[in-house]
Amino acid sequence: MAKTKYGHLICTELMPNVPLPPYREWERDMIGDGPVDGYHRGMEHVVWTDENVVPGGFYSEIVWLWGQKMPNQRPRSRPTEAEIKEMIKKNPQMAQAAQGVPPHAHPFPELLSFFGLDLEHPEELNGEVEFWLEDEKYILTKSFVVYIPPNVTHCPLKVRMETGLFHYTIGPGAMYI
Repeated sequence: MAKTKYGHLICTELMPNVPLPPYREWERDMIGDGPVDGYHRGMEHVVWTDENVVPGGFYSEIVWLWGQKMPNQRPRSRPTEAEIKEMIKKNPQMAQAAQGVPPHAHPFPELLSFFGLDLEHPEELNGEVEFWLEDEKYILTKSFVVYIPPNVTHCPLKVRMETGLFHYTIGPGAMYI
């Protein structure tokens, strides 16, 4: 952003090499922006903020999740159980990817949201998000925001979608931990 009094507070680009805690390291190769080999990424980060990006700021993450029905998606089929086992054998980190974001907690509160992309029915996810708070499982099919209090274990989080979703999460911690 331009060198102005407040320009340093505006973030318009994805920070390279986003710092991830160990339980999210399996996502490393998925985080990025722009096409790969001419195809959209299935999970395309738009912006990530923390104290390294905006001095004095806090953590936020903005992501487009592109479904198979969206244009320019790499064709993929749902793997069989045998194919999943073979992928995990070749790359053990795939075991975590198959289970979704693992259970974890933060010392700060977090707002986690998913929004559908249907302009006629923005309240509809056109898919579902499986989300856990402690030992309570929720299957969400409507656009939503959930408040997660500090130190409350949340996830696993699994996303199933038809077209695509917009995901935004924010927490008043200086870094995502």
